[in-house]
Amino acid sequence: MKRFILIFLVVPLFLNAQNNEESKMQWFKDAKLGIFIHWGLYAVDGISESWSFYNGYISHEDYLKQTNGFTASEYNPKAWAKLIKESGAKYAVITSKHHDGFALWDSKDGVFNAVKHSAAKKDVLSPFIKNLKKQDLKVGVYYSLPDWSYNDYTHHTKEIKRYKISDEPERWKTFLNYYQSQLKDLKSKYDPDLWWFDGDWEHNAEEWDIEGTRELLFKDRPNVILNSRLCGNGDYATPENGPPVLKPHAKYWELCLTMNDSWGYQEIDQNYKSTQQILDIFTDCLHMGGNLLLDIAPKADGSIPDIQKNILKEIGRWNKKHAEAIYGSEAGIPKEYFNGPSTLSKDKRTLYLFVRDIPKDGKIILKGVKNKINRIYIVGNGTVVPSKVYSKIYWSQYPGIHYIELPKNTLDQYYTVLAVMLDGEIELYRDHHGAVESN
Repeated sequence: MKRFILIFLVVPLFLNAQNNEESKMQWFKDAKLGIFIHWGLYAVDGISESWSFYNGYISHEDYLKQTNGFTASEYNPKAWAKLIKESGAKYAVITSKHHDGFALWDSKDGVFNAVKHSAAKKDVLSPFIKNLKKQDLKVGVYYSLPDWSYNDYTHHTKEIKRYKISDEPERWKTFLNYYQSQLKDLKSKYDPDLWWFDGDWEHNAEEWDIEGTRELLFKDRPNVILNSRLCGNGDYATPENGPPVLKPHAKYWELCLTMNDSWGYQEIDQNYKSTQQILDIFTDCLHMGGNLLLDIAPKADGSIPDIQKNILKEIGRWNKKHAEAIYGSEAGIPKEYFNGPSTLSKDKRTLYLFVRDIPKDGKIILKGVKNKINRIYIVGNGTVVPSKVYSKIYWSQYPGIHYIELPKNTLDQYYTVLAVMLDGEIELYRDHHGAVESN
């Protein structure tokens, strides 16, 4: 009896917690596309952000000289936010402070920031976040846990460690107070919708005081979203640069991706992915039910390179045309049924097929859908397209193969998207198709 009462009490609590999580994560799950912004001192000389001095490619002293070139003279936060909106992204994440410790806002903790320690002599974070909110975009703040320039942090470079926590616990406590005070400052000033942490690998959860940090961030803001880089104590996973081959195990996830091979601006790096290649990756994320966080890298003067702007605008045009198949969609069907990315509407009554390459005969193959198909149309122009079923025999449960005809004059430059309207929630044929024993 006691066991029954315990189950009776625990199950509703579990279901309530699950519902709260789903409600909190809904906007993130529906958003699909975010824009990452890596902007800092490293843009001056076009070198690797923070890692260049950590790994000894440049001295720390020479790295800091870049403050003289960080001018933000062409910085237009209103135009930045407008461009992000135009891309079709629903949120943006900006580096408030990378591992080098350089803060983009007027941090009340320390002087190593854009206001007190750069040629810009101004807070460059506040106006951008203000303009994001004006564009009705969700605000994400990137924050590095390590601070390799801060004298009371353990690590300085790959070769130089200032101290061990076990030897100088009070010194470490000074650092914890410093970083948590910066988080309080950011929270108070900007009230972000999402926190994007990085660098947790240098210490464990207890050493970082992750429990205390989470408590700080959730106080009066229970619905704020945290990424997983708090030693796994977050709301969603963050695979990086390599598009997942298999769907990640996490319920919520986001692939962060560079446009070229660098997070920050490097003039020498012109190895940009094409719009087609980025959409290949984006549609794979959609197919697996995840998000894409696409990085841009402004120059030290605050201007965004034309090639990056053009890619965002091209992606935006495609997103606008195919919005119904993207935003708020669910993960698609296995590629055994359709050889390409797909998504489902929330009610699972519409299947969206993303068609990249058209076969010579112009026919797209869809297999194993048990539902009756009411209509198939091209998303973006509404053209109804014909289909014909083959290999459907009256005495077999096998639903046959749909051949969908795509007229060449309806094709999109990147992906043509088909909406397959079903007579109910999608049902897929999952039986092993063996020899016929009777008919």
